[in-house]
Amino acid sequence: MMREAKLILEDGTEFCGWSFGYDQGTAGEVVFNTAMMGYPESLTDPSYAGQILVMTFPLVGNYGVPSLTPDPSRGGEGSRYFASEYSTKKEIVPLSPARKATGRHFSGNEAGSEALPVLESEHIHPKALVVADYSEAYSHWNAKESLAAWLKREKIPAVTGVDTRRLTRVLREHGVMRGRIIVDGAAALWQPTEHEDYASVNWVEKVSCKEVITYNRGAGKRVVLVDCGVKANIIRCLMRRGLEVVRVPWHYDFNQLEFDALFLANGPGDPEQCEVTVRHIRQFLTTEMAKGNYTPPSQGGAGGASSPLPFRGGVGGEARPCMGICLGNQLLARAAGANTYKLKYGHRSHNQPVQQVGTTRCFITSQNHGYAVDDKTLPTDWEPLFVNMNDGSNEGIRHKTYPWFSAQFHPEACSGPIDTEWLFDEFVKMLG
Repeated sequence: MMREAKLILEDGTEFCGWSFGYDQGTAGEVVFNTAMMGYPESLTDPSYAGQILVMTFPLVGNYGVPSLTPDPSRGGEGSRYFASEYSTKKEIVPLSPARKATGRHFSGNEAGSEALPVLESEHIHPKALVVADYSEAYSHWNAKESLAAWLKREKIPAVTGVDTRRLTRVLREHGVMRGRIIVDGAAALWQPTEHEDYASVNWVEKVSCKEVITYNRGAGKRVVLVDCGVKANIIRCLMRRGLEVVRVPWHYDFNQLEFDALFLANGPGDPEQCEVTVRHIRQFLTTEMAKGNYTPPSQGGAGGASSPLPFRGGVGGEARPCMGICLGNQLLARAAGANTYKLKYGHRSHNQPVQQVGTTRCFITSQNHGYAVDDKTLPTDWEPLFVNMNDGSNEGIRHKTYPWFSAQFHPEACSGPIDTEWLFDEFVKMLG
């Protein structure tokens, strides 16, 4: 039998419903997602860490949850990865940049192998789920259990019967705000005096990997992926294109490694909490600029020539490419010298229209972020790459000469439209 439950916003607004997840209270930043499907992928997206997720689509749970047991046959190429040696202590132990003479391998012992997670990560990341109508009966050829059973096993509270249309209107008018869930007769998972401010917490630190992991070992060009809360499908997209992916923790100094390109992943929270990562990215950019005779326009130089690619980049001498997604867009911008800010209620949906700047090309994109780049603060040697057609906010940046670009949206989708997956192909072209 379901217990009564309430979602109480920080302004005192209450929404009543019934608990169908783990019967315990919690607190977090309340955000809404307007996607019509993909709740298993959304729940396992690390970018939702610390948040109470509201699904605006009224029917949730009707197709259940797939088996979460990793299967090497799932996902095709490169579904296996190897964990490298990495200290579990707080200090960073350098990973040897040397490669064996016989191939593209790190020196050191391999620590076994596992498969990539079936969904976007191994666990549910939102603090709670709020829906209008939870479907207890589910039907899908791939379903192994109900959404409620999964939530209870992961100890995630969930509330159904909420007027999510009214709740979404409140959040759109006021902006995202903190909230707490109270389940009748259940204890809270937080202390009222410890109701944390979302922006004050380094959520990236909580979701980033704790060890260096190599995927597709020896496959081809080596890409260092900075894990700020990466979705598994980003790794799949890179591996399908024949790349070796070295996944490093958010604060790891990747500049000590030998690699062919840099990739900045998505993740949760305020980019200002990741200044360590920004310093490492800035060092990378500075090192690559020093390889050529390039003087940026911001320093009185003429810049460089345009690339034959659909967007500029890829001609900065021997400079190594860099691509960022979501939080990676914000971190790249901050490393370049730009500012970021918090959106009123963020972009969390499958239907955000973006336009490639300087063209008539428009795309429907999947998005999940609460912060954005202030492109008016970009240095003169950088420029906007994409713009949001709804509110005009920045959706990506690029360097005018060097092969560095990023997207605020998710070209890997999962879930959502795959209209922009071609960006991974452009990244591979930059590798040569």
